[in-house]
Amino acid sequence: MKQKSKPKVVVIGGGTGLSVLLRGLKKRPVDITAIVTVADDGGSSGRIRNEMDIPSPGDIRNVLAALSDVEPLVEEMFQHRFNTTNELSGHSLGNLILAALTSITGDFVHAVQEISRVLNVHGKVLPAANQSVVLHAEMEDGTIVSGESKIPFSGKKINRVFLTPEAIKPLPETIRSIREADLIVIGPGSLYTSILPNLLVPGLGEEVCNAKAKKVYICNLMTQAGETLGYTASDHVEALYNHMNCSFIDLMLVNNEEIPATVQNRYKEELAQPVQYDVDRLISLGLEVLFDEFISFENGYIRHNTEKVANIIYSLLDKSSE
Repeated sequence: MKQKSKPKVVVIGGGTGLSVLLRGLKKRPVDITAIVTVADDGGSSGRIRNEMDIPSPGDIRNVLAALSDVEPLVEEMFQHRFNTTNELSGHSLGNLILAALTSITGDFVHAVQEISRVLNVHGKVLPAANQSVVLHAEMEDGTIVSGESKIPFSGKKINRVFLTPEAIKPLPETIRSIREADLIVIGPGSLYTSILPNLLVPGLGEEVCNAKAKKVYICNLMTQAGETLGYTASDHVEALYNHMNCSFIDLMLVNNEEIPATVQNRYKEELAQPVQYDVDRLISLGLEVLFDEFISFENGYIRHNTEKVANIIYSLLDKSSE
């Protein structure tokens, strides 16, 4: 008797939010493809990118760790960051391993595939591009800020972001995964520096717009100074639509759990506030809105509850595809 294939879920993003989501999703009977930004230019990732002219490995490393199935000590070793007084200082071991494998194999994607086997990764991890890219932001006053790590600290409001070089090619595996997906999940993650750097890769964003699969957007729980200060949920959506020149989101997950004042106070220093969900505006944009309580607390800060969000995503899948 032929075994039914698992439903295919493509998750697009980067940063902490994506890794949190994937830790829960990997426990469900789904075929995961994570498409991950390589625009990071800060810290260890930026140094490796600049010295070796390869895609930035940091977000890829975090996703590999999130989807891995190894002993905790092995994952801790992969994520270990050196704190020394020499050139190793600040480097993550996982970043160095990815850089070494890229040097050995001659290809970053091949390096990711090899380390995926070593870490027994659930699903497939694909960089948004197989080359070094730079993220730029055009501010409302027309000035240009270059570099993902510099954009949030410009002190100006972002008008749009874009990538260089212009000739960036998406991976054929990425395009195929989007076309074959049963569900596409976008976020959570920083709007301008984690999510849009994926969608702006020529061809990739267009494939998402045209994909037959339902597209789900998981908006951030808090605004981010330097990126989305004062943004409502619909502002996030409209920024995505303006960059893609298409309306492509079908459903948005909306948190309706109260964020305690004590937790909000922790965010005041960085000017972050809970995202206001202007539901009427979201509905007018053609979105289905799904409400639930999916906050978890970690050292006084809030994250999406990985188990709850994973359950919601799984419930959205057409069970006939299983």
